[in-house]
Amino acid sequence: MKSNICKLNADLTCLEAVLAEVEKVTAYNGLEGKQALRLRLLSEELCGMLSGLVKNFSGVFWAENDGNDYELHVELKAEDMTVELRDELISVSKSGRNAAVKGIMGKIRAVAETMLLAAFDPTTPPPPAGEFYDGHGFNMGLGYFDASTPNDRGYMYSWSLYNYKEAIEGEKEEAYDELERSIVAKLANDIIVGVRGNNVEIIVKKTF
Repeated sequence: MKSNICKLNADLTCLEAVLAEVEKVTAYNGLEGKQALRLRLLSEELCGMLSGLVKNFSGVFWAENDGNDYELHVELKAEDMTVELRDELISVSKSGRNAAVKGIMGKIRAVAETMLLAAFDPTTPPPPAGEFYDGHGFNMGLGYFDASTPNDRGYMYSWSLYNYKEAIEGEKEEAYDELERSIVAKLANDIIVGVRGNNVEIIVKKTF
């Protein structure tokens, strides 16, 4: 099943529609109790992150499932980028402020912003794999960034919460503690951020 597509807008009235579509998917598939609550919590966490992104970028949201595999999709349009916003994001990259972002969803938002830079300028050479670099070559300190491994979604660049967990386990105590405190990190099977063409896609994956 695939839900209706919700347009994301700067006044944030869209977020109520997002949660309403998730409720429809939950009801249609007969999810109850903890399963319904977990999908709702993931949706709420995603909406909290989107409130910062859709002020600058338009996009769409939808939810879908294939049996017990559920996905929450957000697609953001990099063509909304202005020169002023691009310069602001590059400045954040250079200063290292993104690397100090707290919270898993804050980090994922920073990843999405940085990938929007790369999508805005697709001629940018791919960054090295193994760390997160933005489209301008600045190390964001946000964990595993895969610019070379093929994937079935056709992304030019991609970032995965699952890979991030694997990369920091046993290495960065503060980052690992942050994961342990995160509702999203505990509930989601994975969160993928990827660049395809001029768009950036965020997918929250949950299997029951």
